[in-house]
Amino acid sequence: AVVGGAAAVGSLNLPRNVHAAGSDMLKVALIGCGGRGSGAAKNATMGDENLKVTVLCDIFPDVLAQARERLGRALGDRLEVTDETCFSGFDGYKQVMETDVDVVLLCTPPHFRPAQLRAAIEAGKHVFCEKPVAVDAPGCRHVFETVEMARQKNLSIVSGLCWRYDPKVKATVEKIKEGSIGDIVAVHETYLTGTLWYRQPQPDWSEMENQVRNWLYYTWLSGDHTAEQHIHSLDKALWINDDAAPLSCEAVGGRLVRTDAKWGNVYDHFGMTFEFPNSVKTFAFCRQMAGCYNDVNDYILGSNGTASILGGTVTPKKGEAWKYDGPNANMYDEEHKALYAGIRSGNVINNGIYMTRSTMMAIMGRMAAYTGKKVTWDMAINSQEDMTPKTYEWGDVEIPTVALPGKTKFV
Repeated sequence: AVVGGAAAVGSLNLPRNVHAAGSDMLKVALIGCGGRGSGAAKNATMGDENLKVTVLCDIFPDVLAQARERLGRALGDRLEVTDETCFSGFDGYKQVMETDVDVVLLCTPPHFRPAQLRAAIEAGKHVFCEKPVAVDAPGCRHVFETVEMARQKNLSIVSGLCWRYDPKVKATVEKIKEGSIGDIVAVHETYLTGTLWYRQPQPDWSEMENQVRNWLYYTWLSGDHTAEQHIHSLDKALWINDDAAPLSCEAVGGRLVRTDAKWGNVYDHFGMTFEFPNSVKTFAFCRQMAGCYNDVNDYILGSNGTASILGGTVTPKKGEAWKYDGPNANMYDEEHKALYAGIRSGNVINNGIYMTRSTMMAIMGRMAAYTGKKVTWDMAINSQEDMTPKTYEWGDVEIPTVALPGKTKFV
């Protein structure tokens, strides 16, 4: 029932220091102080005038220290942390939950999201939750349970699937859903882009440290780039299909450029076909390679025309073409504005169902590509493949192997 449920919006028993009038200070903790986390902290301060970041946490003390200095310059007195409210290590997030913060920003590598989200909801914190929310099916099942727990406790979960908060994208999706191009026939998703960062291993790094610092390139940490990055496109396909889970997926993928062992075990390209209810298909392609043609967009094919979601255009075969000409806004700020407005008004937001379905959809596509099998939703959500390491300790750990379609087994 949780897996099949809809996103919930309910009333709130306001946290201990926030009145419905919204006059009191909101205290925010950042867990995961890298580039995206630091960005989220800045977005948080743009989302509410009476808010301060009072707690910082990162696995690595050096990353935390750099972020503390960087955010100090950017936020000024909106950053109010002390040595006693800065935590590090694999279990640092547990100490965060013992503080008096109202909101937690979860911006660590995706592998850690299920446990951290559960800890935050159990501690009665509202959450901004970056995408994806898990890297395997057991993680998604865990998050579905946590989402229901948040609904019962009237706690907010706002997702980092930021396009759902972009004015142009929202308006374009609304036009499509109004039937301006007729019935949806197919969705064509592209996330063809360049390469991302890589951190050169240092002599004193253990294998575990190398993998966590270069988490993009290890499936157990990132979910592969179809989950870590392409999920934005897949989420829009899910949105267009009324957030209904896809029925099945066939996929291809591999490593044409990332052939060196330093790139871990992720692929550098995927091509996926998802079938949704009513025989609607989504054709999704992603690539992370330098020197290639780039295209990031969502093309919707209807019985009476086409639309480009990121282009903000709707072109019916019959009828007048439409192009978005409304106001623009920073979607990263907008999602935080919605989060804090919901907390203060009592109309909390729970994006948990669609953020977890989109994550599972990305994992489903990866499963199909890695194994070469046609994967159904039931197969995917019930998969027993658990990527949790034997221990969270610095030292030598297994180096994951690259999946070989036709040989890698579905678990």
